[in-house]
Amino acid sequence: MAETNPTVSGADAAGPIETDAVIIGAGPCGLFAVFELGLLDIRAHVIDILDRPGGQCAELYPEKPIYDVPALPVVTGQELTERLMEQIKPFSPVFHFSERIDSLNKEADGRFRLVTDAGTEFIAKVVVIAAGGGSFTPKRPPLNGIEDYEGKSVFYSVRKIESMRGHDIVIVGGGDSALDWTLNLAPVAKSLTLIHRRDEFRAAPHSVEKMRKMVEEASVRLLIGQVTGIEGSNGQLSALDVKTASGQEKIACTAMLPFFGLTMKLGPVADWGLNLHENLIVVDTERFETNEHGIFAIGDINTYAGKLKLILSGFHEAALMAQAAHKIVYPDKKLMFQYTTSSSSLQKKLGVK
Repeated sequence: MAETNPTVSGADAAGPIETDAVIIGAGPCGLFAVFELGLLDIRAHVIDILDRPGGQCAELYPEKPIYDVPALPVVTGQELTERLMEQIKPFSPVFHFSERIDSLNKEADGRFRLVTDAGTEFIAKVVVIAAGGGSFTPKRPPLNGIEDYEGKSVFYSVRKIESMRGHDIVIVGGGDSALDWTLNLAPVAKSLTLIHRRDEFRAAPHSVEKMRKMVEEASVRLLIGQVTGIEGSNGQLSALDVKTASGQEKIACTAMLPFFGLTMKLGPVADWGLNLHENLIVVDTERFETNEHGIFAIGDINTYAGKLKLILSGFHEAALMAQAAHKIVYPDKKLMFQYTTSSSSLQKKLGVK
């Protein structure tokens, strides 16, 4: 990964950290918000509950290809994170990983006081919530003792495809994640079995077609049924019991990937007095500001008429948010709209002139 900027963790003994902006969430939208704010001389601190940048993009599918980021025909979640980190280097943001904002209150002077679960305190003129869907937890299969295998031979995400090489892999699920990883891991697996409770899938049709072709070629086995039990010891799986229409089967398994979806929780955000709709933050589409002046929400955590949950949509939202934030951070300074291609002052900030 490209070298990150300084990371701060823990409480600051000298008192609150004063900054222009606090960005909650270090996923792609939060990282691009650093860039857009930086172009306008707005300094940012970034807080994320994870221990690294990239958010869900890097945590859940670091090696999964993404095809709809403009100008990048294909990019992995990890590569996109690295490129964004490289892009924001000129603005020297400060990252606070493995911390969660627990409280947010407005001060008498209009600024916001934020405190993390580690006791780190901030005073900021604007707050940008870019926390994806909030905190996310994979749904655990209802199997006795599965907790003992998690992180050892049961995985809810794949950080490196190579780590799965030579395994008897069982993937359970019928959505995009299950099908995508079936296609990506089949070439490195000793064997790969896809298990779903019915012979219908919620994944993209072209992924289903590819999977069925691999089943025909015998590079993937498709089993319609449900996992009812696990076998193994010391955290290492050896087999799964599967109930099918024809009876009970035992499947060799040294790595299991259950994709039953995610449980999304807003966490403390839900208590900050912001207008919510179905656990999403309502924003306007001119500034991407919430009902609280100075608090913005971009990316998957917000909602508005016509909202599309795409990374490129979050990038657009970050750009408009930054224009509005400038009016708060610099109320007496007129904002001149400039293009990076022609503005010598912006190019100087970026270190390209």
